[in-house]
Amino acid sequence: MSDVLLLTLALLAGLLLGAMYFVGLWWTVRRALASPRPAQWFILSLLLRVSLVLTGFYLVAGDDWRRLLACLSGFVIARIIVIRITGMQDAQGVGHAP
Repeated sequence: MSDVLLLTLALLAGLLLGAMYFVGLWWTVRRALASPRPAQWFILSLLLRVSLVLTGFYLVAGDDWRRLLACLSGFVIARIIVIRITGMQDAQGVGHAP
């Protein structure tokens, strides 16, 4: 396969991994707030999400740093997309209690 195609596939894989990670985080926060045991939700969700993402990065990257960089770029782009879709803001845009 050509390098451009492999890098494009790595970028798409990063988008998918990022979407799974950040949508999973959003879902976990919503479920944990209504749960009597929110710590369990956060810990189990974190372990599952990080395991999936690290395994995905490992499989996509192989031995090529360029594929890892493309995958990471897709992950960051997915973060931006999920934040816009869910209406979340960065920590800088959120007001804090005095």
